[in-house]
Amino acid sequence: MAKRDYYEVLGVSKGASASEIKKAYRKKAIEFHPDKNPDDKEAEAKFKEAAEAYEVLSDPDKKARYDQFGHQAFENGGGFGGGGMNMDDIFSQFGDIFGGAFGGGFSGFGGGGGQRRVKGSNLRIRVKLTLEEIANGVEKKIKVKRKVKAAGTTYKTCSTCGGTGQVTRIANTILGRMQTSSTCNVCGGTGQVIDKKPADADAQGLKVVEETVSIKIPAGVVDGMQLKVSGKGNEAPGNGIAGDILVVIEEEAHHKLQREGDNLHYDLYVSYPDAVLGTSKEIDTVTGKVRIKIEPGVQSGKILRLRGKGIPSINGYGKGDLLVHVNVWTPKTLNKQQREFFESMRNDEHFDPKPQSSDKSFFEKVKDMFS
Repeated sequence: MAKRDYYEVLGVSKGASASEIKKAYRKKAIEFHPDKNPDDKEAEAKFKEAAEAYEVLSDPDKKARYDQFGHQAFENGGGFGGGGMNMDDIFSQFGDIFGGAFGGGFSGFGGGGGQRRVKGSNLRIRVKLTLEEIANGVEKKIKVKRKVKAAGTTYKTCSTCGGTGQVTRIANTILGRMQTSSTCNVCGGTGQVIDKKPADADAQGLKVVEETVSIKIPAGVVDGMQLKVSGKGNEAPGNGIAGDILVVIEEEAHHKLQREGDNLHYDLYVSYPDAVLGTSKEIDTVTGKVRIKIEPGVQSGKILRLRGKGIPSINGYGKGDLLVHVNVWTPKTLNKQQREFFESMRNDEHFDPKPQSSDKSFFEKVKDMFS
């Protein structure tokens, strides 16, 4: 089933401000919150859908990429992007947006209490791709160093907050006894603290390991685009959830092809005899070599279009084209025999320029339009 437009999900226009987007998300999240809709799978799905939309539209960078590329900016079937958010993601990232809507603070399911699940930090890596890899899509296996829970590490309930993640204080004021709650400064609101840990673990019970992560990159990505591999970043202590890997695409220059959006450009140089007599040439494409025909009398500047030989659209709208720019190479030096031949042809009418409409330059065509 195709995803709905994120703006449609939240019920806002594309030009909505950050505060309008936040307000719209809060309204949707409260409407479909699990506490208000127990055991309602449809409401839970809409709750997740709204959170996914807000995750993208509340982030200026993600919003800009979404506005340009749509859902394909984050999705490729390999775990990228905002898709597939679970309740832990939502509660850890957006719990504060609910304020007191569910009595005494937001806690995920069931209301009450303030225990929260910490999310581990994200990792950012750059992946270099050739034009061929971008055109065809590729799976990369990348070694990353990430923090994971060390074997033998155990956690226990925080004695300061009793596992709630919140510390309640009562103060006598002129208005009477006032009760306030704040995040526990000992456990950071997680409700857990280190019980035991091995010597090679840090203060949070984590250690750095090197792992190989498989990353599926869809065809059509562009230089600078950022993809996300969920749950493969640094782990969090206790009952926390792992962060993500943010994959920044870096496009390597091709030795013969130039990219312009989904189209590719190729400069083809042909000799003067080949331009006069016609020939066939083998050229590079992103899917291998192809042979093209050069018609007799081809003019320098002629563009040959090979449809569908460009880059697939990241939005799934087909493929771009390969534009072959023909450049007739004029020799700079001639021997005596060659010079005599061209001298004899100087006044031959076959060598007089007689451009047809298809041979005229862009500026000549514009001039003809207004003459």
